[in-house]
Amino acid sequence: MKQATSDEKVKPMPVLLRLAFRPLFLLGGAFSCVALVLWGLALSGQYSFAPYGNILFWHSHEMIFGFVSAIVVGFLLTAVQNWTSIPSIKGKKLAVLVGVWLLARVLMLMSFTPQWLMLAIDVLFLPLAGYWLAKPIIAVGQTRNLFFVPIIVLLSAANLFMHLGVILKIPALYSHGFMSAIWLITLLMSLLGGRVIPFFTANATKTPKPEPLLWLEIMSLGSTLFICVLFFVGAIYYIPATFIGILMVFCAVAHVIRAWRWHFSLTLNTPLLWSLHVAYWCIPVGVFLIGLSYLSNLVTVSTAFHALTVGAMGNMILSMMARVSLGHTGRQLIVRHSIIIAFALILIAAIVRVFGALLINDFSHYFIFASVIAWCLAYGVFVLVYFPILTKPRADGRPG
Repeated sequence: MKQATSDEKVKPMPVLLRLAFRPLFLLGGAFSCVALVLWGLALSGQYSFAPYGNILFWHSHEMIFGFVSAIVVGFLLTAVQNWTSIPSIKGKKLAVLVGVWLLARVLMLMSFTPQWLMLAIDVLFLPLAGYWLAKPIIAVGQTRNLFFVPIIVLLSAANLFMHLGVILKIPALYSHGFMSAIWLITLLMSLLGGRVIPFFTANATKTPKPEPLLWLEIMSLGSTLFICVLFFVGAIYYIPATFIGILMVFCAVAHVIRAWRWHFSLTLNTPLLWSLHVAYWCIPVGVFLIGLSYLSNLVTVSTAFHALTVGAMGNMILSMMARVSLGHTGRQLIVRHSIIIAFALILIAAIVRVFGALLINDFSHYFIFASVIAWCLAYGVFVLVYFPILTKPRADGRPG
């Protein structure tokens, strides 16, 4: 009998573990639906459960450090392979990373999970991802993309703040960690948006790419970074509200000017483009509303922040997942009609959650439920449509 060769003995790697975007996009998208269904049922009184911390902590933590962090890591650990030409993590290493993330999501649902164990497992995910992100970037000396690593480190610290707030019974501390994380992710979206949206738009529309203006980049990104730092170090709590409000309005105007130069009107026939533009436009809307919450009582901080979370993050993540999943599986960048509907639904979720509650506060709970339904439909469609794409080999036969 012919003896099996060493190659024949090697088991083929599961498709889901060939690149980070595959498991993390799929699981992250599905998890966001589960988390929001539980949140909606808890708010309506239809279902009662006692997660780690409390229900409000769980909702805010899991949508940022459960959902958003998974997608950010999936995107960065996939993109770094293109940036550096060094293979990113896959196989067993990727399984470990996904396992840590998944275990933390399960344990967060249980109030009896030991707090220090919960902290150790959940906080491990981002530093582990940051390490595997930094290795190839440092190996090739690519300083242009190294700034993503400190953002991951600071997000880890914000996550730590949230857990310490629970352990030490200091609600203000976990609120501080949550808001710091939102601003860090807003900064990340601003940086990535400025890099990819004009480039994608120019390529697809065959028009010249608008070159960034140094003064405008300093105004928009600089003010966003400054606000982010003020939040992270806690200085925001000691500065007059009027100054903070004016600073945020200034930041919002700078982002409006920046986004205006990217020719949104040329993208209306290309869903993968207009969805990205819409997502970016939610950044100045959110920043302006947060500024308004410091200057008046017309809008609550919670409602304003949802323009960034549901609006900017929800739209940008869905759009980028749809594009990256097609591009990195060797498929054409053309989405199905169901995904176009999903893009519309997630925009509706943002509009209803922010402006419904803003205009008719007495019915805010109904608007929250409507937003939850629209989000779950949008991301549910993504999971159903992209499941076969993310779980099958590349269409062009290449690895990854």
